[in-house]
Amino acid sequence: MIIDVSASDVVAVYRALVGVVAPRPIAWVSTLDGEGRVNLAPFSFFNAFGANPPVVAFSPTLRRDGSKKDTLLNLEVIPEFVLNAAVEELADQVNATATELPRGQSEAEYAGLTLKRSTRVRPPRVSESPVHLECRVRQIMPIGTGPIAANLVIGEVLLIHIEDGVLDSQGQIDPRKLRTIARLGGNYYCRSTDLFEMERPQKKDEG
Repeated sequence: MIIDVSASDVVAVYRALVGVVAPRPIAWVSTLDGEGRVNLAPFSFFNAFGANPPVVAFSPTLRRDGSKKDTLLNLEVIPEFVLNAAVEELADQVNATATELPRGQSEAEYAGLTLKRSTRVRPPRVSESPVHLECRVRQIMPIGTGPIAANLVIGEVLLIHIEDGVLDSQGQIDPRKLRTIARLGGNYYCRSTDLFEMERPQKKDEG
């Protein structure tokens, strides 16, 4: 199969892209609108891109009708957000918060989740999630126009909350305890439980 992007339907390109670029971690993002109403939504165009300062980025793409999602609208008004860890035991709730609800209706309430106050930003955290990154928007970069066009949100991490129960004996996050989930193509997800280790190669001496 060969897909010529310039001659292909955007949905077909999207389906191929998310099938190839996988697994993708999930940014489970809580934001506030100008009236103080909470939005909670998952995004799988997401990753971390540096540690000094710590930077994450995710993309709330435009809807298929070309309109902006609530998360993007909220960030344009209140440029702060929380990344809540999307873990296996909350998979159903993560999926439920992807439901397109009327603007202003609470996805957290719809999914049966509870919220708690953050420390450095205004949007709240998901109480049931074991890890939270409190972030401030540094930049929003629209890339393209029309259906499924990207809006790259670059955020600086201000504060990290980690429950002790997901740490190992050295105080590091144990992926076997955290058990994050990730997105594949279509309706498929994967678990982070099938693990293997490899030591990072050391620099070879010259000569």
